[in-house]
Amino acid sequence: MRPTQLKSKIFLDSGDPAETKAIIDALGFLDGQTTNPTLVAKNPHAKARFERGDKFSEAEIYDFYKQLVTEVSELIPEGSVSIEVYASQSTTAAAMFAQGQEMFGWIPNAHIKYPIISPGLEAAEHSIKAGMRVNMTLCFTQEQAAAVYSATKGAKPGDVFVSPFIGRLDDQAENGIDLVKNILEMYAMGDGHVQVLAASARNMDHFMACLALGADIITAPFGVLKQWGQVGMPLPDADLVYNRHELQSIAYQTIDLNRPWTDYDIQHELTTKGVDRFAADWDQLVD
Repeated sequence: MRPTQLKSKIFLDSGDPAETKAIIDALGFLDGQTTNPTLVAKNPHAKARFERGDKFSEAEIYDFYKQLVTEVSELIPEGSVSIEVYASQSTTAAAMFAQGQEMFGWIPNAHIKYPIISPGLEAAEHSIKAGMRVNMTLCFTQEQAAAVYSATKGAKPGDVFVSPFIGRLDDQAENGIDLVKNILEMYAMGDGHVQVLAASARNMDHFMACLALGADIITAPFGVLKQWGQVGMPLPDADLVYNRHELQSIAYQTIDLNRPWTDYDIQHELTTKGVDRFAADWDQLVD
């Protein structure tokens, strides 16, 4: 059962409903699930089809994705399920928004994932005005998080997530936990309409550090959540200090959240690489 002192919501990062069932059995609860094109490509059925050389048509891959998230939604009807649009460097805001509208209608508890690039932020702005929920992904800087805040003003609390990626910053010797901490501190000065979804939590150290910070949501892969359940779902001590001295600290920036989103510097090489990777993983499935 859910630990009584647990404040963060716990999401599974997976494209496999079988893993959703297993985590619900292991923990006794699950607050939501995040998906993306890479995770869909890793789904056992999609992977098997790809390995035998039987690619999907574009219509089939969307039907497959819809079926996948429908199964997940039925397992966690009170939770949130993030569905990611197809986005390459050339995808327009209009194309992203059109995808988002269609995907939002697939299930009653969807958050639509857009990358934090200019067309993605523009699509998010339109989505909020249309009454949709969004999850802004591939966040690697405070300024990107500030742009998300600005682009989605007017949204109801819970309708907007921003997903800072911890592990991918660690990969380039930067302390990804610092980014989560900095965004939480920055958002504490705002109106509370954006929730921080700590993503790319690859191990128990990441997971426990995000719990200690009080991240609104933490999404983690099957192995991390299974391990947490196996050790009794412990919560960190209040004085937990996350020390990764081999990683470079990310300094807090004082940023005005009241500027237009177009004023912020949203460029980051990891966002560019992430968009390219997700598009490539999607493209490999489609004939």
